[in-house]
Amino acid sequence: TYGSFPIFIFFEAVVSTQSTGDTQMVQIKGKVIQPPKLGYSNNQTVTAQGGVWDNRGKQFYRPVNIKNWAIMIFPPQNQCQSNDVKAFCDVMVKVGRDMGMNIAQPSMVKYLRENEVESVCNEIKQRAGANPIDLVYCILPRNSAMVYPRIKHVFENQNCISTQCMEMRNLKPPKPQTIGNILQKINMKIGGVNNIAADMMNIPIFNRPVIVMGADNAHPAQGEGNRPSVSALVGSMDKFACRYATQIAVQQTDGKKVHSPVIEGLQNMVKGMLIKFYQSVKIKPQRIIFYRDGVSEGQFHHVMTYEVDAIQKACMSLEKDYRPTITFIVCQKRHHTRLFVQNPREGDRSGNVPAGTVVDQGITSTQDFDFYLNSHQGIQGTNKPAKYHVLVDDNKFPADMIYKLTYHLCHVYGRCTRSVSIPAPVYYAHLATDRARAHLGSNKYNFDSSDGASSVGGARAGGGQAKPSIGEILKDISPSDATKNKMYWM
Repeated sequence: TYGSFPIFIFFEAVVSTQSTGDTQMVQIKGKVIQPPKLGYSNNQTVTAQGGVWDNRGKQFYRPVNIKNWAIMIFPPQNQCQSNDVKAFCDVMVKVGRDMGMNIAQPSMVKYLRENEVESVCNEIKQRAGANPIDLVYCILPRNSAMVYPRIKHVFENQNCISTQCMEMRNLKPPKPQTIGNILQKINMKIGGVNNIAADMMNIPIFNRPVIVMGADNAHPAQGEGNRPSVSALVGSMDKFACRYATQIAVQQTDGKKVHSPVIEGLQNMVKGMLIKFYQSVKIKPQRIIFYRDGVSEGQFHHVMTYEVDAIQKACMSLEKDYRPTITFIVCQKRHHTRLFVQNPREGDRSGNVPAGTVVDQGITSTQDFDFYLNSHQGIQGTNKPAKYHVLVDDNKFPADMIYKLTYHLCHVYGRCTRSVSIPAPVYYAHLATDRARAHLGSNKYNFDSSDGASSVGGARAGGGQAKPSIGEILKDISPSDATKNKMYWM
């Protein structure tokens, strides 16, 4: 029987062998936060209904025009004909106009092979001359896993040119809805703002200058040898917490099975982010709201001690007496808690709890500050709410204020007109680490999983070519300084 298991004997747990027939789940009380009004151009607003809203008939809050751009086509011309490309561009110009973007016809359309990315990049730059290149639009074949990181590395990392990739299957027929979704990404990439959470500015947190940061630390999977861990930090660059800059760091793993949970280079990353904020807003932040992902509960104390100290040191390295107040929040998605409504009529169309549902009692700690927030509408199946742990709160914010801020930040994710499951800065940090890891996965780096050796360009480190240092890898996979100020990972 289960009662004879050593683990139950050790903890003196009593295991009942009788079925009570009780299938009731734990009943707890929750509350639903009202969604923010979302601001668009010309003072237009819309309120999300169940975590979803419609932006038709509305223009981006801050649209950016595309004057000088090029199209690169990787499929052969017999599969991707020029007439289809022209029809796609015409629809894109029309949809862009409806969204507030003035898009010119492309100045260059080029068919090329995968090994011609560098040469075509140089050709585009030569044709542009002194005129800035707003965008390079890439049409890819279905199997584009190899060329995608090459495009991003050559154009964004090396030449600070924004790119947007699309598979050929989305080319014809050109669908306005698909193009509208793509333009949401493009507008954010090239410096625009799609929408703001207007009500978020009424939260007292923003009565003083605030920078909102999101951080993630991605470790190599089992079998990836001594591939380094990649860390990303994003920080808001405007008062609406909609525009973000990026800092990337890598740290050595040496093939260890247990990786360091902390971001070792966080001090320099935060310092760089504070400088960028000051250059953008012309004022020093007096509050830092820091959302951290990728931390398990057993690592809380270590991460909190190391990283909060790193943030404080970063501030004092700029000015000795500069000590903004810090709120440090860990966001978790890896748990097994699910929330259900007691009355099915109170749920959304998928039967999930409504977007904005907060639970802070019954299944949370009685000593620590933690809560569950279901911030998105379920599309299919049962939603998984995010769990948040407020480890440090120098600002002494009321709990409801943190709930509201966190929920509103889920509405400024630029890729869609939906509230997402975690705050936008955390999501953006994910995207930044994924982009950096894609560069590590290119052909240039081969990380041997058998003995921890690594090679560059296909040659083993022990075979006459030196193993790349962490500094060399960071320099190679990091975007240029100008690109770091863009949301290039959108």
